[in-house]
Amino acid sequence: LAAIGHAFARTAAAFSAARALLGLGESANFPGAIKTVAEWFPKEERALATGIFNAGTNTGAIVTPLLVPWIALTWGWRWAFILTGSIGFLWLILWLALYRSPPAPPAAASPGDVEDAAATVPWMRLLGIRQTWAIVVGKLMADPIWWFYLYWLPKFLDAQYRIKLAQVALPLIVVYLLADVGSIGGGWLSGKLIKRGWTANRARKTAMLLMALVIVPTALAPHAGSMWTAVLFVAVAAAAHQGWSANVYTLASDMFPRSVVASISGIGGFAGAMGGVLFQRLTGRILDANGNDYTPIFVVCGLAYVTAWTIIQVLAP
Repeated sequence: LAAIGHAFARTAAAFSAARALLGLGESANFPGAIKTVAEWFPKEERALATGIFNAGTNTGAIVTPLLVPWIALTWGWRWAFILTGSIGFLWLILWLALYRSPPAPPAAASPGDVEDAAATVPWMRLLGIRQTWAIVVGKLMADPIWWFYLYWLPKFLDAQYRIKLAQVALPLIVVYLLADVGSIGGGWLSGKLIKRGWTANRARKTAMLLMALVIVPTALAPHAGSMWTAVLFVAVAAAAHQGWSANVYTLASDMFPRSVVASISGIGGFAGAMGGVLFQRLTGRILDANGNDYTPIFVVCGLAYVTAWTIIQVLAP
């Protein structure tokens, strides 16, 4: 409804209110999805399942720029919000018709995977648990980098290579496609290690460390010799980020009973969103101060994940 509400806004304030309501409505998606995966999948399959549904967000990001302009040019910008917002109702109908909570742990669950689904933990108590802060760090330090890649890449390509908005569609599609590969591949990797006898904790942390190391070279993107080399740096980093995310999300279901997985994911999501707000403002200020030199920003992007992994290891060894 919030998405459709944009079509009926008559002032900037009303449009902003619709955006705020949209953010409020969307906030439940990932906690609910992570909780659902925790209910239906054993530990060795959870990260892959998470990576697959998380890849859907990138697929949508590819389709939307192709579909929305056509709708807006054909029927007007208001119909772009009405039609895309209505898709959510189709998804809701399918969800209500097809989804059922499992009456018992999945038959494929491995020994020790049956968790206390009835346990309840107050939010304030969750904030006093070190493992909660491990998830917070994993989101706080990584999500802002992801949004930097997506929001600032067109401006970066313009500043470095004079690539205008009309020419940026193909580079963005490449970034999103590789991000899909990373999302599924990162989830598959930790699951494969668990099936080989590794503990879930060791498998997730190993996959996350690998993703963090793959992201480090993105610090070189501002000094790439060509536009496509720079795009490749960012695309590989975006893929590794999604692989990281698939495992960070799944860490919550590894470390906590199913009854609080959505709460932990929500706390982590809030941390990531607030980190994104601060990092985007900081990015603008840095670029204003140093004449649009993106080097320090990309250095932070390259080192953020290794730093986050180190802190997570300390908080949840």
